[in-house]
Amino acid sequence: MNILIHDVNTQEFERLFHNTIENTHIISDTGFIKNCVGCFGCWIKTPGKCVIKDGYENLGELFSRADNVMVISKCFYGGYSPFVKNILDRSISYLLPFFKIKNNETHHQQRYKNNLKFISYFYGENLTSLEIATAKKLVRANSINFSASDYSVSFFESITQLSEEVNTL
Repeated sequence: MNILIHDVNTQEFERLFHNTIENTHIISDTGFIKNCVGCFGCWIKTPGKCVIKDGYENLGELFSRADNVMVISKCFYGGYSPFVKNILDRSISYLLPFFKIKNNETHHQQRYKNNLKFISYFYGENLTSLEIATAKKLVRANSINFSASDYSVSFFESITQLSEEVNTL
């Protein structure tokens, strides 16, 4: 199964990504997601499941079944859009609260034995080289933290240009 997390409005997404890969769980902004509050409930009270009941509480378990996690996000100063960042924050239940050192960096231990691939597509006009470098470092760190078997990051000037790439997958 693939997971596609995106920040594109519904009408534009349906128009541009009509050939989206089959067997893909699409996560988009329904307007009901609440922010992670850092309560650690997904680690202590309800292990593997967020305690916030808003329809996004099972992201950790969903990630555990994914072969690929694909992100489509507008690039905000070298990072994800607020919605995409919120989804990735809320998926922390995919991991354990314990730490280990990987590549001389501190990262979470895996909760699930899954080797997903982490694929990020950023779009935005006139991205600076610093924004691109920051986004590449962020995606690398996220992929290490999610214990991804592989990762990639691509940049596009527009959502239309990006859709042409994604629709060929």
